[in-house]
Amino acid sequence: MLPTTMHSAEVTVAVRHIANWPRERSEIVPADCWSSAPRVVFRLPALRRAVPVCRSLVRAWLDGQHIHDDDTRYLMLLVLSELCTNAIQYSAGTRFTCRIWRSKDLLHIEVHDRGGSASVPRVRHPGGEQEHGRGLELVALSSACWGRSIEADSGCTVWAALPLAAGVHRPMTP
Repeated sequence: MLPTTMHSAEVTVAVRHIANWPRERSEIVPADCWSSAPRVVFRLPALRRAVPVCRSLVRAWLDGQHIHDDDTRYLMLLVLSELCTNAIQYSAGTRFTCRIWRSKDLLHIEVHDRGGSASVPRVRHPGGEQEHGRGLELVALSSACWGRSIEADSGCTVWAALPLAAGVHRPMTP
């Protein structure tokens, strides 16, 4: 789960922001928040169009954290896309929350939705002819570890920890 002792930036994205993305980006994201925020929280509407917006926000955070390794970025954005898509597809809620942060050797991601679905997130192994159902398998293969929790209010959080590439260093603290 997300540590509570470090500074974080919180960004709430509305439907109108998504409809006018990327023009709306500067309205909701402070220009200097990425390098000073070792963790971020994004709250987005549960719309498919929110997934590329969330990826854009995470790319900006990765830039601010000086994480430029292509493999690390690719895995982070892949896992993010899968977890956000599942939250949108399987939740009855109108919003989802994405939290990301870094520790010494890992990038962490949590995606929380309001639940409402009878299905519990699990890895499936669909046949070659099936077009869907591989998302959590990709998350499991891409992550150092991952998991899920169902809260008492039926909300669901799925998380993953991704290894930082050997060449990615912690930013210098002032």
